[in-house]
Order: sequence, then C-alpha cells, then structure tokens
Amino acid sequence: MSPSPEYPEPHLAPPSIPSAIVVMGVSGSGKTTIARAVAERLGHGFVDADDLHPPSNRARLAAGIALTDADRAPWLDAVARAIWARLAGGGRIVVACSALKRVYRDRLRRAAEHMVLVHLDLDRATLEQRLRLRRGHFMPQSLLHDQLATLQPPAADERAIIVRPVGPVVDTVEQVISKLRRTP
Repeated sequence: MSPSPEYPEPHLAPPSIPSAIVVMGVSGSGKTTIARAVAERLGHGFVDADDLHPPSNRARLAAGIALTDADRAPWLDAVARAIWARLAGGGRIVVACSALKRVYRDRLRRAAEHMVLVHLDLDRATLEQRLRLRRGHFMPQSLLHDQLATLQPPAADERAIIVRPVGPVVDTVEQVISKLRRTP
C-alpha cells in the first residue's frame, strides 16, 4: 500500500506487537471492553470510535435507523485521523471500531498501513443476550440484524486475528496478545 497524501509519514514497520490495533466486530461483541483492556495491558493509547460519531449518527442509531456508507465516511475519517495522530506522535494505539466492511478497514489503513485487526466473533444468540443486558448505549438491539448483514469478516490478505470473546475478559485479553505476538 502506498502512502496516502492525507496521512503523510509515518508508516511504521511492524514491531513484535503492532503499533495500531483495531478491535472490530458487531455491536455487543465486546469491542470497547476488550480494546480498552488490551491497550491498558500493552501500554498503548485507547480510542473508542463510538466517541467520534457525529451527533447526527448517534441520533440516527438511537432512533433505530441504520447508518449508510455516506453516514459512516466522516466518522471513519475521524477514526483514521485519531490513529494517525497517535502514531505520528510516536505512540501506539488500540481502537474499538466496528469496521464492518473491507472498504471501511481500507479507509483506516490509509492512516496505519501495518494495522492489525482483532475480529471479535460471536454467535447471534450470545450477541442478542449481551445487547439485552446492555444499558446506556445509543446502539439499540434492533440494529444487530443490520450489522450482521453488513459484516464482512476480514479476508485472508488482511492482517487479522479472530478471537471468540467468551469467558473472563482477562482470558480474552491474553488470547489476543498471544495471537498478536504471532501475527506477521
């Protein structure tokens, strides 16, 4: 991938633990919890992409209206800028971001060519149960079907690991870190 004019250097060489990690998956998969814990464990910075949604996106989601690609574009650009800013400052980052489609992940890769994805993969029944129990989040359970229909799991040519986040958070974090260490 060639450097993007929007995000000039740095494009850091991949270290043994990646400098840019995006924890992805559908709503209820545990992205924020796992990403925050991985960042803390590794000493990386943390960004929750949900915090970067413009108010219009949050309002649409809260009303049960699925976002379009056009709705997501400025949000994904804000996430990419956050990644790039952290890397440009010499830091490392873990981002919790749904990144459901390949084109969304490619948009993020413009800021971090060597980004590694951690796809949190859960079955629909577990996701539904988690969403029923979740309180205070703007994303309603009713949009899970749309997210599952939109999801394009990472392809073989994407730097990605797949983790099933069941059991204690600490166990999932250790599994993520172990797999990250083995990621080329």
